[in-house]
Amino acid sequence: MLIKRPQDIKPSEITPESTFKQRRGLLKAALAMGLIKAAGASAQEPWPNNPTEGTPLTGLQPWPGDVNAEPTAIEHVTGYNNYYEFGTGKADPARYAHTLKPHPWTVTVEGEANRTGTFAFEDLIKGHTLEERIYRFRCVEAWSMVVPWVGFPLGDLLRSFEPNSRANYVQFFTLNDSEQMPGVRYPVLRWPYREGLTIAEAMHPLTLLTVGLYGQVLPNQNGAPLRLIVPWKYGFKSIKSIVRIRFMEEQPQTSWNMANAREYGFYSNVNPDKDHPRWSQASERVLGGGLFSARVPTLPFNGYADQVASLYTGLDLMANY
Repeated sequence: MLIKRPQDIKPSEITPESTFKQRRGLLKAALAMGLIKAAGASAQEPWPNNPTEGTPLTGLQPWPGDVNAEPTAIEHVTGYNNYYEFGTGKADPARYAHTLKPHPWTVTVEGEANRTGTFAFEDLIKGHTLEERIYRFRCVEAWSMVVPWVGFPLGDLLRSFEPNSRANYVQFFTLNDSEQMPGVRYPVLRWPYREGLTIAEAMHPLTLLTVGLYGQVLPNQNGAPLRLIVPWKYGFKSIKSIVRIRFMEEQPQTSWNMANAREYGFYSNVNPDKDHPRWSQASERVLGGGLFSARVPTLPFNGYADQVASLYTGLDLMANY
């Protein structure tokens, strides 16, 4: 199966959700029986040479913490995106992101760490076992989806750079190239797009450095070749097409906070009690259910409260939104 632009996808080419879940069930059964190795037991198979959209990723390990829900259909995951570097419409990224050149790719690491420099993408992911994790994904516009991401814990990579005792935060930057990204020719935001996490959030095992979805190489419109997934935060925190990582002592600037601090705070945790100034965040509509599909209650921390609430002990989540 190849990932295509939404207008090119035929219903017959879409992997049925039941088939996808059956495959994962077989993988988990094999894991329990010892027929395959657990995640982290061995390094992944080599990254594909010159991968393109739709290239299958092999050697993936199942992850036992998956959301118990049907994944959103692939045409919605790849066809309804926020990626302003390719336009402000939801369908613009799928339409225009073919101009992005995700290979070769390098990432520069700087700031409060003992090991810094510029690293090739292949060197960054070398030695990390790729896991397939089904996560809830929540957008600030009150729609949500369930996505089978492929990646490995961000903290595993960050520790290799040996951050020092002054590294309280981590900042990330997206590629800023007007030739590849026509949207950056317009002052919609202050480019390059940037995001940030506390070091504890960045090191949390749920924070995923992502290279694929649905068992395939990450499509351009979803943030190829390297994006972040922080599943308990609103989607704009999960920065795409990362080219720079900076360890910092002070809280870093983030793009949407710079654009409108009243509406977009630094933390941006999913909080049903903290409304966006222009709409409620108490409920959400699952993408793909239609315009008039029933709304469902928003879960604190997007359903991951048991795992991450302790990161914010003593923090006023209404003031620190």
